[in-house]
Amino acid sequence: MIVRRSLSIALALCLVAPIASAQSVKKAESLEAIRARVQARLDELRAAASFPGATVGFVLPDGRSATVASGVAARDRMPAGSIGKTWFAALAMRLVEERKLDLDAKIESYIGREPWFARLPNAKSITVRMLLNHTSGIAEHVLDPAFLAEIRKSPDRVWKPAELVSYVLDKEPLFEAGKGWSYADTNYIVLGIVLERITGRSVYDDVERRFLDPLKLEATVPAVSRRIPGVVSGNSRPNSPFGFEGPTIVDGAFVFNPQMEWTGGGFVSSAEDLARWARALYGGDVLSKASLATMVEGVDAKTGPGDKYGLGVQVRQSPWGVTYGHGGWFPGYLSEMEFIPQEGIAVAIQFNTDDIRSLRRHPRAFLADITREITERK
Repeated sequence: MIVRRSLSIALALCLVAPIASAQSVKKAESLEAIRARVQARLDELRAAASFPGATVGFVLPDGRSATVASGVAARDRMPAGSIGKTWFAALAMRLVEERKLDLDAKIESYIGREPWFARLPNAKSITVRMLLNHTSGIAEHVLDPAFLAEIRKSPDRVWKPAELVSYVLDKEPLFEAGKGWSYADTNYIVLGIVLERITGRSVYDDVERRFLDPLKLEATVPAVSRRIPGVVSGNSRPNSPFGFEGPTIVDGAFVFNPQMEWTGGGFVSSAEDLARWARALYGGDVLSKASLATMVEGVDAKTGPGDKYGLGVQVRQSPWGVTYGHGGWFPGYLSEMEFIPQEGIAVAIQFNTDDIRSLRRHPRAFLADITREITERK
């Protein structure tokens, strides 16, 4: 096991290349010229579909960044959904670098004294790494009918982490720990509890102190209230599992408290902030080279042909080769961010709808179109 993992990490180190010079992005070309092309393309894409609005953020190899919008304002923020996992995964890797966290330690060594711990599926077999890459065998609590009913019943409720975990207690595991893959926010709720036990601080405080403030990601804030300034209303699709259809913000307030996401997502952001975060994280500005290689060492996922899932990162194929990023869904919103190491470009998009039929294709296809406009490759 150790030999195979060492070899995998060595190969991953080769994949995490320095930010490319990206000859396809003309150095003399103004940011405004690139932005104008991207704006025109986004407007075309929206006209060909039926979604209400979208924002796009991008970062060029030299660090210049910009935002465009169609149907909404460029300054509008939206919930980023599961993209929030990338911040908590980065926090975990920082604690590994500080020798405060062991990826292959059993989580029992950190939270085994929790009164509910023994009732957690696969409790004594799960490692920290398994939480991060969704191989723990723990099921998803978010779509539990009892949980969804409680959200509708008590939209103002502020959830404690243990209350979120309670919906999977005493249930059969999906598979033996480490022997399968199944995506679940619950893995990251348990991870958040581990991280807070180690640091003695709020995970939100740590993310802000370590990442948001130093990188000046000023549009990104914890989603801990029904009223968050600058957030545009989303549009929840018909037959949403959350039981809400139409506007997600009424009279300035979310229809339910987004605090229920916690470490399963947990942030509102802007497309430009997401692109800047992807560029910083996967471009090597946040973690050591060895830590980043460990993060992108993926296991087979069920999200698409050739897709893998690392430690809070989706490792996927594109016309430009392997990319690193994450998608996000929150009722009424869809988000995607991606870093293309071969081009040195990061791109993110946010839609204020979760009705993918109105997009008429996967959100990642939009990122590919935007990347082509930036590089002028048709």
